[in-house]
Amino acid sequence: MNLLDRLLTLIPVTGQLDFRCHFGAPWRIDEGRSADSQIVWHLLLSGTATVASGDGPPVVMTAGDIVMFPTGDAHSLSEGEGGPTEPPRFEPGAGFTIVRQGNDAGADAADVLCGRFFFGPVPYGLLQTYLPARMVVRGGRLGAHGDEAPAPGSIGDRLARLIALMRDETMAQEPGCEALVGNLSGALFAMTLRAASEGEGASRGLLALAREPRLQPALAAMFDAPERTWSLPDLASLCHMSRATFSRRFDEAAGCSAHDFLAEIRMAIAGRKLASTTASVADVGESVGYQSDAAFQRVFKKVVGVTPAQWRTRARQTHEADQSPRKAAA
Repeated sequence: MNLLDRLLTLIPVTGQLDFRCHFGAPWRIDEGRSADSQIVWHLLLSGTATVASGDGPPVVMTAGDIVMFPTGDAHSLSEGEGGPTEPPRFEPGAGFTIVRQGNDAGADAADVLCGRFFFGPVPYGLLQTYLPARMVVRGGRLGAHGDEAPAPGSIGDRLARLIALMRDETMAQEPGCEALVGNLSGALFAMTLRAASEGEGASRGLLALAREPRLQPALAAMFDAPERTWSLPDLASLCHMSRATFSRRFDEAAGCSAHDFLAEIRMAIAGRKLASTTASVADVGESVGYQSDAAFQRVFKKVVGVTPAQWRTRARQTHEADQSPRKAAA
């Protein structure tokens, strides 16, 4: 498995659609900072939109584009000068809310899906720390406007077909729509990451690591045998590089040392075990390479932000809460 496969296997991500918005310009969506365990996303089905957030200059989206905010930054989407000229109208949908505002049948109308991705009971630093604060992925042409359609069978083509299916399902709202759209939303996360990793995205972090085939043997070893005492020479040897070359290549791609990245992998695996098993904290620590319980507890708190016992309690409480509908978090 490659890096993205391993990450998505270790850290399960599900999706939820909250709103389908039909807007006529001028319109604006303001989104505050999201919860740590969520990634907010917006998918533009038609029209254009300008995305603004604190991490960089505004970006213009066209039909088929998706934007997500892995670090939870506050942001806005808008089109047209000034604010909306009338209040929004809300209608119930099949597990989501339909929002209408302005002349949503006009030539400049926008159609936007807004939702969230949820992490499973696993520390999510690998995703939130090593993904860009704002990710805009071009999903391919969905209508008569925009760039040329992606090549058949390409990642852009498959992403465009997934988006089109979500559009059609949320429009038809036939039986099973809510469950199907939720599953499609989860698939959207994986497909978006794959498209971003194959594009000209961020120069450092997970996307850059995924584009480094020579580093994959070391990454695979970290995931497959986290309990081993991996030294830099060991990891470099797996990649057929000198220690200095390996360290430089890894730092340039990931934006951190191999040792720090290994610690993130270990804590993600440990967090999952703490949430899903009754093994003692010491046994979980030993399973990811820490013979000393004190050392494991120290590193876990440094990386995750809470002690292993606190994480176990919180993960179980979150799991219980997830058994009830999550719409209240919208």
